Amino acid sequence: MSHLWQQPYVNVFKHFGVGEWKKSTKEGEVTSLMDKTLKCTVYKITGSVPASNYIQLPKASTQSLGLTGRYMYLLFKPIPTQHFVVHIDVATQDNLSIRISFSNLFKEFKSTSTWLQFPFVCNAAKGSVHAFTSVGTKGRTGPTPAPASTIWTVLCLDFNYILSMYLNRKFSYMKGIRLCANMMVKNVFTSDTLYDSGITVDQARRAGLLKKGVSPMPREMAYPVLKGENWNDNYDLIRFPSDGTKKPFDSMQFSNPASNSSAQQGPCPKRVTPRSVDVSKCVSDRVSLIHNITNPKQKMKRHHVTRELPSVGVDDIDIKRDDQGGVHLFAHPDDEVVIHQDDRSTGESLHVSKLSAPADLVPKPTTYKTLEPDPILKLKRIVGFGGSTFRDALWTVDGSMVVYPCHAVVIAMKVSNGHQKFFIGHTDKVSCISMTGNSNLLASGQTGPLSVVRIWKFQTGECLAMSKMHAHSLHCLRFSQKGSVLCGVGKDGHGKNMVVIWNTSRVHKSREVTVMAKAHTDVDIVQMKVAAFDDTRMVSCGRDNVRLWRVKEGSLRSAPVNLGEYHSMEFTDVCFEAGYHADKDPADRLVYACSRSGHIFEIELQKVSIQHVRRLLPNESRTVKDKHTFRSGPAGIAVNTMHVNETFCVTGSDDGYLRLWPLDFAHGNLGILDISTRGYTTVMRSHTGRINGVAVDPYRKHIATVSDDHTIRVWDSETLQQLYDFSAATECPCAISYHPSRQIFACGFENGIVRVHHRGKITGLAFSPTGDFLYSCCSMGSLSHYDTTSEKYELLRLLGNTVARGSRHGPDVLAVSPDGRRMAFIGPSEFLVTVVDAKSLDEVLRIDITSVSSADNSKNGLDSAVRVYFTPLSLSQILVTTSNNKLLKFDCKSGRIMSEISSIHRSGCSSVAVTQAGRHLATGGDKVIKIWDYNMKLDINFQVFIGHSENVSKILFTPDDQGLLSVGEAIYLWDFLAVRPPSPTEGREYREKDYFPNKSVDNVVPAAPASPALSVGDYMDLPRRSVPHPVSVGSPGRIGDLSSIQKVSNTDDDITEITEQMEHVLVGPELEQVEQVVISDDEPTHEDVAVNRVSFSKSPKARKHQEVDYQSKKWSKLDRSRTEKLHEVQKPTSHKHFQQREKIYGMAQRRYTAPPNQAGLKLKSVIGYNGNGRGNIVWHPDTGLFIYTSGCVIIMEDLTSGHQTHLMGHVEEISTLALQNDCQMLASASGSWGLSSSQICIWDLNDQICKKVLNHHEFDIVCLAFSRDDRFLVSVANPINELKWDPYTVNEFATVGQNGTLLFWLLDETTNDICLNVHEAEIPDELVQLPHMARGQVDFTSLEYAGDSTLYTSTSNGKVAAWDTRHNTCFMHWEGDSTEIGVLACRGGRLLTGSTGKNLRIWSIVGVGEMKLPGEHQNMRTGGLVMEDEMNLDGAVVVAAFDESLDMGIVGTSSGTLWYINWPERTSIRIVSSHMNRVNGLAAGSNDYLASCADDGSLRIWSIDSREQMLQFQVLDQSCTCVAFAPMKVDGIRISTVSNSDEVPVTGHQKIDIKSLPNVVAGYSDGTVRMFDINKVEMVLKMHPHAVSVTAISFSSDGRMIISGGSDGLIAISSPTTGMTVRVINDHKGAPITNLDVTNKQQDQDVGITAPLLWLATSADRRVSVWSADWSKDFCELVDWLTFPAPAFTPDGSVISKRDQGLFGSLPPSLAKFSPDESDIIVYVGYGLQKHVQYYSLSQRKVVRTAALTHWTTCLDIAPGNSLIAMGANERLLKLLDYYEGSFQDFIGHNDSMNFVKFAPDSKHLYTVSHSEIFIWDVTV
Repeated sequence: MSHLWQQPYVNVFKHFGVGEWKKSTKEGEVTSLMDKTLKCTVYKITGSVPASNYIQLPKASTQSLGLTGRYMYLLFKPIPTQHFVVHIDVATQDNLSIRISFSNLFKEFKSTSTWLQFPFVCNAAKGSVHAFTSVGTKGRTGPTPAPASTIWTVLCLDFNYILSMYLNRKFSYMKGIRLCANMMVKNVFTSDTLYDSGITVDQARRAGLLKKGVSPMPREMAYPVLKGENWNDNYDLIRFPSDGTKKPFDSMQFSNPASNSSAQQGPCPKRVTPRSVDVSKCVSDRVSLIHNITNPKQKMKRHHVTRELPSVGVDDIDIKRDDQGGVHLFAHPDDEVVIHQDDRSTGESLHVSKLSAPADLVPKPTTYKTLEPDPILKLKRIVGFGGSTFRDALWTVDGSMVVYPCHAVVIAMKVSNGHQKFFIGHTDKVSCISMTGNSNLLASGQTGPLSVVRIWKFQTGECLAMSKMHAHSLHCLRFSQKGSVLCGVGKDGHGKNMVVIWNTSRVHKSREVTVMAKAHTDVDIVQMKVAAFDDTRMVSCGRDNVRLWRVKEGSLRSAPVNLGEYHSMEFTDVCFEAGYHADKDPADRLVYACSRSGHIFEIELQKVSIQHVRRLLPNESRTVKDKHTFRSGPAGIAVNTMHVNETFCVTGSDDGYLRLWPLDFAHGNLGILDISTRGYTTVMRSHTGRINGVAVDPYRKHIATVSDDHTIRVWDSETLQQLYDFSAATECPCAISYHPSRQIFACGFENGIVRVHHRGKITGLAFSPTGDFLYSCCSMGSLSHYDTTSEKYELLRLLGNTVARGSRHGPDVLAVSPDGRRMAFIGPSEFLVTVVDAKSLDEVLRIDITSVSSADNSKNGLDSAVRVYFTPLSLSQILVTTSNNKLLKFDCKSGRIMSEISSIHRSGCSSVAVTQAGRHLATGGDKVIKIWDYNMKLDINFQVFIGHSENVSKILFTPDDQGLLSVGEAIYLWDFLAVRPPSPTEGREYREKDYFPNKSVDNVVPAAPASPALSVGDYMDLPRRSVPHPVSVGSPGRIGDLSSIQKVSNTDDDITEITEQMEHVLVGPELEQVEQVVISDDEPTHEDVAVNRVSFSKSPKARKHQEVDYQSKKWSKLDRSRTEKLHEVQKPTSHKHFQQREKIYGMAQRRYTAPPNQAGLKLKSVIGYNGNGRGNIVWHPDTGLFIYTSGCVIIMEDLTSGHQTHLMGHVEEISTLALQNDCQMLASASGSWGLSSSQICIWDLNDQICKKVLNHHEFDIVCLAFSRDDRFLVSVANPINELKWDPYTVNEFATVGQNGTLLFWLLDETTNDICLNVHEAEIPDELVQLPHMARGQVDFTSLEYAGDSTLYTSTSNGKVAAWDTRHNTCFMHWEGDSTEIGVLACRGGRLLTGSTGKNLRIWSIVGVGEMKLPGEHQNMRTGGLVMEDEMNLDGAVVVAAFDESLDMGIVGTSSGTLWYINWPERTSIRIVSSHMNRVNGLAAGSNDYLASCADDGSLRIWSIDSREQMLQFQVLDQSCTCVAFAPMKVDGIRISTVSNSDEVPVTGHQKIDIKSLPNVVAGYSDGTVRMFDINKVEMVLKMHPHAVSVTAISFSSDGRMIISGGSDGLIAISSPTTGMTVRVINDHKGAPITNLDVTNKQQDQDVGITAPLLWLATSADRRVSVWSADWSKDFCELVDWLTFPAPAFTPDGSVISKRDQGLFGSLPPSLAKFSPDESDIIVYVGYGLQKHVQYYSLSQRKVVRTAALTHWTTCLDIAPGNSLIAMGANERLLKLLDYYEGSFQDFIGHNDSMNFVKFAPDSKHLYTVSHSEIFIWDVTV
């Protein structure tokens, strides 16, 4: 119908009543006047700003004209010497809105997907001076203001042609038009007819032109022409696009009057040919270039070329078509025809065959090489929120995930860990989302012209269905509670709101959705909700309305709510009353609505009327919560959203508050969440504008971004949390670059600021790789060079007109080479790339881009550089992207073109990145990311990845090449799957292609090397990274343990022979053969043992176990070395086997210990349990005896009182314990190390003394066991894993060991000499069978006797076997765990298993013993083997001790934890905690609490009295290196300075609860500093002041600052309140900071300082700096600098090389402390000419005295309350030194080098650390 009423044309001004201004609008200076030329009323639009003075049709932007005419005629006249603008909005057939603009302001044609801008060239009136002068103006640069004399013009626009030519779309209708100043307008017309000007209707009728299709101008459109005058002399006609051949197609010009005159003379006037107007050559060239760029690509015409002469006279032709569409002719079907085929990929002839009849020809399948893996990118995280809407954020039903849109992606993020799941498929920004009540379905809709609704399966992320009902502007989606109905609101094709109701009940099964009903309406709809109690009822709200909807009989109907006096409200949200009320009718519900004016409405659903209205106003008194919140009066606070549940209503308002209300709103709000106080958890932050640049800090893993929202933000790349936010309201950042090592980034702004001023926008910014220089350039062409080593960033050189002008090249107009020697930039013009020396900016090379691919340049115009990049050093190339969409690769040195890639993206490449390995290239453009094979040698060289909804601004590979970072509308983090770290392997592996290029792997058999030196030199440079993997001799291509091959002298023939024999690791019988060969070199093998004789049973599997009397046999030096090598080779393969923790230093042989009654220290307690031990706890449930070990100390603890007693006698780490059956004697074992031999100590528990020490073993002792009558003690070592005595027989025991060995032993006492009989059991193959593709061997790890002649064993592959001890056979086995089972315990009919997988399981085995009976091996009664319960602990289970019923017990894990287990109550209580990694620091917050930090990243708080772990803060993948407490007065008063003025500071005193603890700060190996609030149990601050590991940390004495030192020698002063680093001290640069110390009291003035507080820093190069500080005035200055001399060699005699950065690790540390007794004394220890303590006086500036020591000191502390100094040494000694006299005492007990010593604040306790052990000593002097 619209097409009919608009024929033949539409007078737009008349139809829409322009002048009445009801359906149109005017703005600014718009007047009507009588024009003398046209003799009618016209409208004059004037004003200096066109955007503020205009006529617009229709009145509202949400309305549409709906004019379908193909041609639009605009009758206008430009105002002389002024500019004008016209905007026309049209719609395409696919509902895309396009704006067409033309103006004489535009210099050149521009095009986007939704906007076309055309320049307009104004013509002067004919005969005027300007018309004559314009002919010769060849220097014009483009469209200019209208000339001084203008004429009326008819502009005819062909919408069909414009949209199809420029955007490849079809015209539908015109939506609106805006006529902006400065112009005079008569009218606007639309029509489907192309009218000709200058011909009247009468003239056309007389000449018969109407019958020939010529359409003259209608009278309403025609300009008046006097008799005798020509129309073209007085007026101008513009048809666009024109038929002219010489006219640039993208500019609007005037027609040629000469053509018109000639047309009128003939009998058949033709269409007027537009004339071409002369413009300058510059404009023509530019327009032609735009024409080539914007003109749609035409298909290349294919000209037919005859390849062969045609056949003549061929009869009986048969035609056969093959699968590929080719046609084959057979001339004689009866004869054989020869067919030749060629390979399409190579061109080579394949074969020649004969066909006797027509047949199908199948071509050879073609194989393609593609980029692998596919896909090579995987989206990992997105930092962003919103885009099209910020209203939608949904919770899943379980509250674990938040779902929100981020531009074109929907994200579901798990709140607990930040993991994200993505729903990708939309092509435009997502405008609305909704989720069902059970979170099974998710619906999302996108805005724009393609308003598509997608329905997803939430759990899998699969798109189940799509629907496209709305034409555009979809903005609301809502599911019903059950998910069977989906409601959507958007626009239809005429711009009206359309509500669609879909049936989604069968979307899971049929993957289809059907439309239940839809409705079109003119009312505004902002929100729409579906009732939870009825899927057919909805409610909507919008401007001036609230409507109730209902679906009935397939139609959607609505009823407005009578708003009365509130009819002009702007409603923002609406929702139904929640909950189910049994006494209420489902329809008798309330509807709540909120408005922009602050009103909250209660609407009765059944009556469709308002029940109550309340208003939210600003509350002046926040403490008063009464009816003052709602009252009439001034403007209220806009309520933007609301949500109602069964009890409360939550509202969000413009003032930044979330308010919680009761549903009756009678008592005011119940609670307020103030957004400004940040009393909440931020789930996701994002920029609000487009991101223009990004930079990465590789050391701290930070990401910095700059955006159009005028902010600079710093993000943590691991957590994606925003760390810092810098904003500049008047400056917009556009470029950013990170310093290579320091926590500094440089930022450039659009106003030209980078520390100093540029004249234009910053287009390039980069640091040199060393961080010494900074380069920047701007859009005006200047290039700056800065010195970053100085604090002021001094300008070294400034070059003007050097870089290409303009901002389109930013931010990649310059680049610095990876070696820092060269810098490249685009300039001086956009056609050149210049390479200069990075230090002097002297030109080195110049590359002309136009000289490349001149053939293409002739077609598309001159090519110019757009961006420039350097590749990694391995490639040494320069990458340049060009305006013709090419990527050029140039050689860095010569500038020679290496390769050229065309059409990398359709609309240009916006960013490029190359991996460090140089194998892959990433490009961004067209809203996609492409990953390319850098060498372009594949058939398909790239992969494309979507996800961005806007063009990509910048892409970067992470420094480890394992990730990709892309920014645009948001920050996208991708996993780069082409680069992955190698999987850990056992031993080392070599591949044949590296060493045997001409042989296959299968045929290579490793042979013995020609010489030992050669074999060692190839492999011994790197340490072994894992346990060696034993292999057989014939295993090809694998070397199991190369570290056992030692470098030896070639003169020793015996050792050389052994080295050659031991090239491979040998296991099983082969190992025994080697052992026998080695022993037989000197003496024959002894079969009889000096004490015990071994005899054998008649079992076929019995074998002789040879033993050696280590006391009677004399070993040569060579034999002992050979034996040690064999033990190194045969490493344990199971976790069960005990291995000592590696150490460097042994126990000091010379030490000075005092008698017990004179000792200054007494060991009070030990914190920790040795989880590395095996069987090292004893618990007797009847007596309550509880014993465990830590290091070399045995701890007897009373579980009731917590009191500890310590048994000290071992030197090395205790491996295992054994208790006699009468609980009177205890046996403990430790292995050998260095000069210490293996020990077995026998302890009398009543007297707590050692009765006997046994030294029979040579190596580590694995297990101890007393016999039933306590007459015998058995100790075993490698290769046995465990031994148990049979409690139900006499003198029998069993052992399990490596390689699946189970031995049954009998102690024979019938003869004079006690002997052992042994029987090796038959092992079923199923027990020792490895999983598929697994390598290695299966070990038996544990065993346990049951009371029915049954023995249970466990294996390293998680199986449990039951054995009949009468026949020594296995009758049953099952899989007890998926990992190694190391602990078994059996009581009655229950069996306990503990595994390395942290699982503790209890089994019911009541029917297992019956399977031993004859005929019952396959039968088991119901419930015979059932897992009753299971617990998961914090580490591998290494030991367990339970009562007789297995109901209660104590379990030890490898994490150093002892757990109390209660199966009936199913509880696990931690009774002992400890570190298992090296403890790096201690801090005493008070006399009751202690903080410790360790290599595993844990920070733990301990209670001194109970030794319990109170808190633990864990940081993954980092080491916690140092820790310190904030200072606090003893009386609980924390002092803080309030003012920072230069006057006397105001000090505030805050009373602190005695139970509260000060904050604790810790430093980490990645350079971060974290502060924790112990009272709130949370991290309150995270800083990153260092690029390297933090080695020392301390609070200032007043608590104002945090002082931290790094391993690079830099000292950072940071504020604990703001987290900013306020000062960096680099005086110690180059040597690690070893310790920091501060004074707690003000110094005297005689010391020579000006500030009251002192602090010092010590570095590893024996330098001490002393500083005075007044942090309240931001004052800090150097007071003294101490340097202590040392010899030029290390303590072991090695010469020190100054260039060796690792020398500090081989020297004793330098340590210094302020003396608490003498205010001007500094106590110093460190490496020097002698071992002594030095006392340095600050007032005298010299060392006043020294005290001699016996060992180099590794740690130091001074007691604040008494004159004592505590020191530790590598030789496991703790020294207590008298401060004044210099006398000392030595204390032992630690199992490793001393790490740390710390006195308690009251000096009554001393805390010491050795590796992971923490000792608490009582100070008795």
